[in-house]
Amino acid sequence: MLNAEGLQKDLSILAAPDMEGRETGKQGQRKAAAYIESRMKEIGLTPPVSLNGYQQFYYLLKDSMAGSSFSWNTEMARYGEDFIMPVGQNKSAEVRAEQLVFLGYGIMDKMYNDYSGITRLENSIAIILTGEPKSNAKFLITGTEKPSEWTSLGLQKKLEAAFYMGASAVIVINPGQESFSERSIEHSLKTNRFPKSTVDSPVINHIQISHAAARKLLTPSFADSIIKAGAGFKPFVRPEAKFTGGIFRLPCRIALKKQTDTIKPSNVLGVIEGKEKKDEYVFLTAHYDHLGVKDGKIYHGADDDGSGTSAILQIAEVFAKAKADGNGPSRSLVFMAVSGEEKGLLGSEYYSNNPIFPLEKTSVDLNIDMIGRIDTERNLPDTNNYVYLIGHDKMSSELNDISIKANANCCGMTLDYKFDDPKDPNRIFFRSDHFNFAKKGVPILFFYDGMLKGDYHKPTDTIDKINWDLFSKRTRLVFHTAWEIANKKEMLLRDLPMPSMTR
Repeated sequence: MLNAEGLQKDLSILAAPDMEGRETGKQGQRKAAAYIESRMKEIGLTPPVSLNGYQQFYYLLKDSMAGSSFSWNTEMARYGEDFIMPVGQNKSAEVRAEQLVFLGYGIMDKMYNDYSGITRLENSIAIILTGEPKSNAKFLITGTEKPSEWTSLGLQKKLEAAFYMGASAVIVINPGQESFSERSIEHSLKTNRFPKSTVDSPVINHIQISHAAARKLLTPSFADSIIKAGAGFKPFVRPEAKFTGGIFRLPCRIALKKQTDTIKPSNVLGVIEGKEKKDEYVFLTAHYDHLGVKDGKIYHGADDDGSGTSAILQIAEVFAKAKADGNGPSRSLVFMAVSGEEKGLLGSEYYSNNPIFPLEKTSVDLNIDMIGRIDTERNLPDTNNYVYLIGHDKMSSELNDISIKANANCCGMTLDYKFDDPKDPNRIFFRSDHFNFAKKGVPILFFYDGMLKGDYHKPTDTIDKINWDLFSKRTRLVFHTAWEIANKKEMLLRDLPMPSMTR
């Protein structure tokens, strides 16, 4: 156990072609869940008492595009070239208006107001830019080098302002995005989300247009001037309400028809009950879903995250054997294989909002997402003997010493904190399932191999690329870390703040 042979046994099944890439909501994901459940039973893990079995089911609404159009006068825009319309953020509707109103950044704030002098926007479609004004390297609204919530909350706050001002719809121009990538087009056509998210805030239909479409819609000179100004974050003075300024009188139509289906994925949980502190918990998590099948190609997800899922199953075996031998952990251990990660951390979000075990009694979440490969960008002598740690000096001041001790006891690897730097542009802290535990105040430690290039999110992420020796060593490190925390006298301190999501 905790060797290449044991890890390969599970991973060869999870990353096999008949798992069809384990896409959340699809047959492959359900098949993988059944396999993980069978393994938990075989190992001797018990299901949570409050569940009817090992699987925590949750509902998702799956939106898919049935049709979308954008036109003005006799001009018909082309989807993916001129515009995109994120299906999950819009509702099925047809909007017609007789005029377009350019509103700068679309901000309504006491420090800066693009709506100054405007009372209502009935029968109008608003045009806004992403971002917010900046002067002398500082944002006007905050007076600092950090943007305000008008940026950090994405478009939502701007869309709400347009909704309350009576706009019929919103056209968004991103000065920094001239056209649309294949990925952004693909993501706009389908989505998965929780039912609760569909009623929490007002919905105003909106599209994003390319720079080429903006030039056709607004005239080339006007479009180029606002794109250039927005790209430089210069303060806007809203044009006067004249045809040559901010208002364009022309008939415009935006329409969307979508299909919404309900799907029922699951997280899979197994428990080893502790001895002295059985009502305190150490979580080990890994997502077992991946990207499914695209254009007839299976995205196997061997490293992402078949490796993490196989690791928690093997670690569970070692803990189960220790308990059978009379040397079980003081705290209870919960092994959770999570779905919905590739759709936006949905399974862990559902768990954190509907916890089976008290979050205030959850000492830590040790999350594993990709530990079977070598970072293709790592050109250091230790490429066969490293792991990236995220969260080591965040949430709990005790985690760093524990991880160092565990590593000294078992592995002697380089503990690399490259991706734990708040300035790292990849923002790894926010991109896997540990984040939803951290948001609830639970200390986290994330184990990661750094594979952001190479075969990441490609059908070539296959089991033959796994480095078994390094995979085994990293798995042993997770086990020893879990052992230290599970048998610690007190729960981990929660004495450090979670990193801010804004930069």
